[in-house]
This record gives sequence, structure tokens and C-alpha cells, in this order.
Amino acid sequence: MDLYLPIANLSVNALVIVLLGGGVGLLSGMLGVGGGFLTTPLLIIYGIPPTVAAASAASQVTGASVSGVFAHWRRGGVDAKMGGVLVAGGILGSLAGAQLFRLLQSVGQIDLVIGVVYVVMLGWIGSVMARESIGVIAVARGRRAAPAARRRHHPFFASLPFRTRFYKSGLYISPLAPLLIGFGIGILTILLGVGGGFILVPAMVYLLGMATSAVVGTSLFQTLFVTAIATMVHATTTKAVDIVLAGLLLLGSVAGAQVGARLGTKVRPEYLRLGLSIVVLLLAVRILLGLVWRPEAIFTVELA
Repeated sequence: MDLYLPIANLSVNALVIVLLGGGVGLLSGMLGVGGGFLTTPLLIIYGIPPTVAAASAASQVTGASVSGVFAHWRRGGVDAKMGGVLVAGGILGSLAGAQLFRLLQSVGQIDLVIGVVYVVMLGWIGSVMARESIGVIAVARGRRAAPAARRRHHPFFASLPFRTRFYKSGLYISPLAPLLIGFGIGILTILLGVGGGFILVPAMVYLLGMATSAVVGTSLFQTLFVTAIATMVHATTTKAVDIVLAGLLLLGSVAGAQVGARLGTKVRPEYLRLGLSIVVLLLAVRILLGLVWRPEAIFTVELA
């Protein structure tokens, strides 16, 4: 069934968009990522304009995160205090990101910037995830020695003042550390329509030293509020949110996140990350080809 998207100004197959949202929601529940870093490039590949894809994907990430947060909250896996600081930083970052988005939009370079940033970001994320997953699998099979234990806090974050305790995360650090991380995630949410979990989760583990039991739930908690705010900012400033597209994505993502939260406890995470890294790298290659491959006809005219 085809539906017309008023902001994107094109017709899409509704079932394809719902299934796309369901697949991303599944990953959200399993890995604690909002999934926007997959939703936006997939929508771009499908033919949705990059600005509309980025703005509308943020609302889809909100829906997937609502479902995932409740699932992890019931298991006691959310540090609300840490999440509140991350959300505060995300709000500030969203406001700054909105100004940057409008500036790039006014000079006509926003689509190009979104595409280039996605190629770089997906290529980096896919490579890091693949290398780490292969290393973990090699250690589990006895082919490689386990790496030395990492430092709990990054030296920069450990040196920040005004320390306080985050009991559920097992931390005694400055709230400025998660505030700065949240600020960066807020900018990415506005520019790219991502929840930021793919960066936030490793940041909480390797930079802040959070207890792993609270990482996924707290990441989704932050993603929920920041993407909701980013959606409102886009709707009132850039006018790029397509409510029909967002609704179709939400239908699939909410159900997918619940299923993913259950599957995440049954499947070994290193194999999940390895499979996801392959998908991410393929998306990076596809977007890169779309940027550099010269079409047969730069302009086309279709006769009714």
C-alpha cells in the first residue's frame, strides 16, 4: 500500500517503512542503541530527502526508546540520576545543533554534510565494532589472550571538579563529564536524526567507567528525552518532520524494541555486534557511492 508523505513530497510503500522501523527497534532493544544511525541512511537510500530523513528519524528513535526504557526499568537497569545529567547536556546540545542545522540549510549544504558525515561515522563505527567483536570471539575460543584491564575513568573526566556519587552506576565523578558527553550527543541528534546510543554506550563504559548493568537502560533513558526534544526543535525551526513517515516508523519500532529486549538476553552480544558492524559498513559504502557516482542523467523529466 502506497502512502503520500506531505513533507518529503513523495509516495512510499507503507509496509516497507513499518518493517524498516521494526528492524531498527529490534536492534534498539538488543544493544541499547536508538537505531537512528541506521534509520536515517536507510531512508536516504530508499529515496527520502536527507533533511526529512534526519528530522523524522529522531521521532522514530523516541518511540523505540520508550518501549526499551520500560523493559530495562523493570529490571532495575536505569540510573535516573546519571540519565538526568546526560539529558540536560543533550538539551543544550540540541539547541546548539538546531542553529548549525539552519545555517547549513540556508547555504544549501545540509544534504551534502549529512551524507559525508554518515560515510565517515558509519565507516568508523563499523570498523571499531568489527575489530572489537572479532577480538572478543577470538578470546572466547582461546585463540588470543584476554586484553589487559582498561582504566575505569578517562584521565580528562577524572580530573573534572565537583564530584558526586552515581550509586547505581558505581561512580564517583564530576557531573560535568556526562554533561559534556550529553552535549555532543544532542548536536548529533539534531544534525543526523540519531539517538546517539552507538556513541553513548561505549563512552559510558570506556570514558566514564559505568557498571555494565546500568549502561544500556541509562543510554535508552537519555535517548528517549533528547530525541523527543530534538523532534520538537525540528518541528518548530527546520519544519522538516514528516508526521506520516514518523508514524509508520513508530508502528514498527515500538514492537521491535520489546522483542529485542528479550532477545538481547539470549544471544551472545559479540555475535550481535559483529553482524551489526557488517550492516553498518555496507551502508557506509552505499551512501559513499550515492555521493560520488555520477548518474546517467543529472536531470530527468517524467511525462504524465
